[in-house]
Amino acid sequence: MFNNFCPIDWIIQPVQCQDGPSFLKRANTDKLREVFLKYASYQKNGEHFMTSEDFVRKFLGLFTDVAFNDESVRLLAGIADTSKDGLISFSEFQAFEGLLCTPDALYKTAFQLFDRQGNGTVSYADFAEVVQKTELHSKIPFSLDSPFIKRYFGEKKQRLINYAEFTQLIHDFHEEYAMEAFRSKDPAGSGYISPLDFQDIMVKVKRHLLTADVKDNLVAVTEGHKVSFPYFMAFTSLLNNMELIKRIYLHATQGNRTEPVTKDELLFAAQTMSQITPLEIDILFQLTGAFQQSGWWRRKKIQASSRIVYSDLSNIAPEHYTKHITTRLAEIKAVESPADRSAFIQILESTYRFTLGSLAGAVGATVVYPIDLVKTRMQNQRTGSFIGEVAYRNSWDCFKKVIRHEGVLGLYRGLLPQLMGVAPEKAIKLTVNDLVRDKFTDKQGYIPKWAEVMAGACAGGSQVVFTNPLEIVKIRLQVAGEIAGGGKVRALSVVRELGLFGLYKGARACLLRDVPFSAIYFPTYAHTKAMFADEDGYNHPLTLLAAGAIAGVPAASLVTPADVIKTRLQVVARTGQTTYNGVWDATKKIMAEEGPRAFWKGTAARVFRSSPQFGVTLVTYELLQRLFYVDFGGSHPTGSEVHKAKPIDSPSNVRINADHIGGYRAAVPLLNGIESKFGLFLPRFGYSQQTPASGANKSSS
Repeated sequence: MFNNFCPIDWIIQPVQCQDGPSFLKRANTDKLREVFLKYASYQKNGEHFMTSEDFVRKFLGLFTDVAFNDESVRLLAGIADTSKDGLISFSEFQAFEGLLCTPDALYKTAFQLFDRQGNGTVSYADFAEVVQKTELHSKIPFSLDSPFIKRYFGEKKQRLINYAEFTQLIHDFHEEYAMEAFRSKDPAGSGYISPLDFQDIMVKVKRHLLTADVKDNLVAVTEGHKVSFPYFMAFTSLLNNMELIKRIYLHATQGNRTEPVTKDELLFAAQTMSQITPLEIDILFQLTGAFQQSGWWRRKKIQASSRIVYSDLSNIAPEHYTKHITTRLAEIKAVESPADRSAFIQILESTYRFTLGSLAGAVGATVVYPIDLVKTRMQNQRTGSFIGEVAYRNSWDCFKKVIRHEGVLGLYRGLLPQLMGVAPEKAIKLTVNDLVRDKFTDKQGYIPKWAEVMAGACAGGSQVVFTNPLEIVKIRLQVAGEIAGGGKVRALSVVRELGLFGLYKGARACLLRDVPFSAIYFPTYAHTKAMFADEDGYNHPLTLLAAGAIAGVPAASLVTPADVIKTRLQVVARTGQTTYNGVWDATKKIMAEEGPRAFWKGTAARVFRSSPQFGVTLVTYELLQRLFYVDFGGSHPTGSEVHKAKPIDSPSNVRINADHIGGYRAAVPLLNGIESKFGLFLPRFGYSQQTPASGANKSSS
């Protein structure tokens, strides 16, 4: 049983929806009433009502042009106006908000559009009234006396259609419409139409399924040949089934969105999907072949071998009416298109990433700093030397002793220089990784694995120049508390003592640690994040956190020997302790005095520090980019949004305003979905009849 389903009374009773994985949470009644009263301009006997224009134009933000189509506005307002009196009461407003929370909200919304009498059924007259007012009917009239209509409404067209039956009617309607359009272009019954007639039908009847790329290649894909009826039906079926095609692709690649797939591989994966025919697969590869015009070497290689990648499918599949609604605190479009990217814009983009990377790094460092302090003290602990005595038995013992002897604040010794250093460290690392990845990523979002490793390595190498001085100061402060009765060590005094060149002591070891760390971490993170993404490629914040933490495990553990060497070189040796003169000298002496196990000291602490730190840092970095969204015309973090091509003439760029709370957050996408899913485009322009209360049949008090 579908536990999250919420029944609804078709008249005025509100529903209580449970939270579900893809459903919206109901709005608070008081807040919803406050929003309602803000837009309700009509009063009757002390009660407030919304007019059609209040609801559609002012609240939803649709049909905002001066010469808007008044009849279309009334039709859309009638979806919420279940009493059909031309006015929307608060009870109706709240009931529709509840409807928008249900799992089948799209079909219920469409049903209420056709339920012109508000009695929970659709008559032939209701259906004909709405269909005849659509743009499609004005271009290619549909025979409302056809056998299709009679099969649903009866020979005398007196049968009433309930909600469940309506869902099948509206699903089949446009398939029948397409077939009737084909027959109108083929009066001789030859079974063929010309490429231009094919284009005309697709643009008029199936435009809700056409992305700009598909529309531009409708004639090219026919290669000048006449279009047969089977080809026409397979073409429309392919567009209807693109989400299924995506699943077949992911099944064939085991979830990898960048792996090229051949026609035979896709056919083999589709064997269990009887809806997909070999002809549809042929058309798919014809379309993607027409799209593949990039000059990058990889696209030539793919075109030559007749392979496709996931992004090719996204160019064909239109934007779905439902998508992840991301709340943004700021949204800026720096350029209108990628072609407008200048050198200055690219510098701004790097500055933007650097700033967000600094904030993310500070959050990540603060969260795990106590673990970092324990790790440092464990790595600096000598065994087999002149002193011989060990201060800490293990990381947990070290943690307890720090709190006992130095207090809780002792766990944060050196945090200030760490936070000062985290800006260049994490920000440079994240920015350089993104920058290099962008250079090697083609238009379809593909980047070779070697380029991913190179981007990570460049990120790790670039950070050392900025962070080595701060790293050495941080380490000196972290171990200062081990000396009983010692004077207080300050960051400025450490800098004066070391001098400029001393601040880069251990830089080679830093490179030895940070370059392989980032070369391992960033590719692992990218692939783990993709593996955790949903079928649309979207990553929930928890999956980002998990991907960042998992990627940190191999990266942090495998470079621990280099981290041990770096720590020994940067810490001041106390009386009787071994001193080191460079990476190779430290390696030989540690091996001779303490054995190979010494190189893995603090591995657990390092993993427990680096893994959550980078998890927190990366999730913060990507969430900041979602909250403070700036479109520079370049790449965006994968998994942040569900990017799909928009159907031609799509009105889905209407923004949802702050008053769209609860279910109303999905109102505009769902109303647009009636067009993009069912092709029911209503005229947007026309002569507005300015009537009192926009068609209301009640007088104002």
